Amino acid sequence: MCIAIPAEVIEIKDGNVAMVDYGDLQQEIRIDLVDVKVGEFVLVHVGYAIQKLSREEALETREIFRQVYAALEEENPVGT
Repeated sequence: MCIAIPAEVIEIKDGNVAMVDYGDLQQEIRIDLVDVKVGEFVLVHVGYAIQKLSREEALETREIFRQVYAALEEENPVGT
């Protein structure tokens, strides 16, 4: 199974490279496959933006990921 993570484009650099923000992490990605602008949200898979999505979809998906990770940590606390 492949997972793509929503991120906000915060800067576009030369050579189809963008800086994105995942909420608590920033990373450079490639934007060769989509036409995006600063402030838009994309799905990122293995360092490439593969699709644009709405702000609402992105924030909802981030919240779902947060809930899943929180549940996993409750089930398997670090250090036990």
